[in-house]
Parts: sequence; C-alpha cells; structure tokens
Amino acid sequence: MATAEINVKPARDQLKPGEVLCEYCTGKCCRYFALPIETPDEYKDFEYIRWYMLHGETTIFCEDDDWYLMVHNCCDHLLPDNRCGIYETRPRICREYTTDDCEYEDQWTYDRYWETPEQMAEYAEAVTPPKKGASLRSPRPPLLPVIG
Repeated sequence: MATAEINVKPARDQLKPGEVLCEYCTGKCCRYFALPIETPDEYKDFEYIRWYMLHGETTIFCEDDDWYLMVHNCCDHLLPDNRCGIYETRPRICREYTTDDCEYEDQWTYDRYWETPEQMAEYAEAVTPPKKGASLRSPRPPLLPVIG
C-alpha cells in the first residue's frame, strides 16, 4: 500500500541552501493587511472601531501600545500554490517585505485581539467611564409582592 507524501514544514533554521520560507508557507502575508489606527480613549472612539468591524472580515489587535485594524482579504494575485501571480511587478510594499519577521511559524499572538463588534462594545463599556447619570451598579430589582 502506497502512503501519501506529507509536506512537513521545516523550521527556519532547517532550510536547505537555496530554499526559501515561501516554498512552505500558506501565504499569510497575502491573506490580510493591517493598518495602524489611533488609540481609542473615549467611548465615541470605540464606536468608530465597532463601525469598522461591522463591515465584516475585520478584526482589531494591539501590539505593545499600538492599535491596528486588520482586514482579512486575499490579494487578487495570490495563486493556488500561495505564490505571487505578479511577482515581477508587485507593489513596493511587497518588494520591501522580508521573511525575517513573518508569521511562518504559526505561533503569532497579539497583546489584545477582538473578532466581533460585540466584543469591542463590551471592552469599551469596561474601560470607559460610565455615561453621565449612569451607575456601575445593576438596576435595583423590583420588590417582591407581599403575600398575605
């Protein structure tokens, strides 16, 4: 019985001369982009961020004290083998990108990460001061009826 060949992804330091990380990668760098955004400090700032997230395929993350909007959307020129279909004419940002700090190892984590607008709303409520006249306490429940 023949066994199927399993493509095992080698560690960076296990690459043979002439091999590059991209030969084994899933093209993560071509499946999203992240843009820095201003650090929110008021409730209305969080509402803008929540609005971004309502457009789908977006998440928010923090690294150190920097906030980012991540848009999950594949490059139109990513080929089925995860290679660039316009490599020779790719944009400058792609030309300047190196694999030195890429996410090849699949172990990337963020300091903070939000996937849904609801998560962002809950976070905003937790870190911003209560609205004027609002209380941090739950509303007082109604009194139970007296049974006589």
